[in-house]
Amino acid sequence: MKAYTTIAFIFFAALAFGQKSIPSVEVKTLDGQSVDIQEYAQNGKITVISFWATWCSPCKKELDAIADLYEGWQEDYDMELVAITMDTQRALAKVKPMVESKGWPFIILSDANQMLRNALNFQAIPQTFLLDKEGNIVYNHSGYVPG
Repeated sequence: MKAYTTIAFIFFAALAFGQKSIPSVEVKTLDGQSVDIQEYAQNGKITVISFWATWCSPCKKELDAIADLYEGWQEDYDMELVAITMDTQRALAKVKPMVESKGWPFIILSDANQMLRNALNFQAIPQTFLLDKEGNIVYNHSGYVPG
């Protein structure tokens, strides 16, 4: 319940502040198809974009914790999570097997060339962005703390 209240508070409190749209940047599916991140960001749903990598323990812990709550979030908030791996082209072969072994139910994309990361101008992962239904960034956070 605490997680639901926290998400709702962050979302509605952030609406009072200035908003920046998610940029139009190409990312890739795990099958190698190019897609514009705006296709996922401007979908009429609250969208969480989480940047992670296979070598990042806090990232994996965060996504595991979200996976446990994800179905409830989808039902209660009509939201979608897009997890974007920062793994390099060389390390991408590890991503799909790891995602399948974890059973993560959300969309997984790749920003191996870091174009989206550069457009959003952040340094550390995990990095999480909360978008409203129109694709505006209403909140972002770096790091993960359990709870």
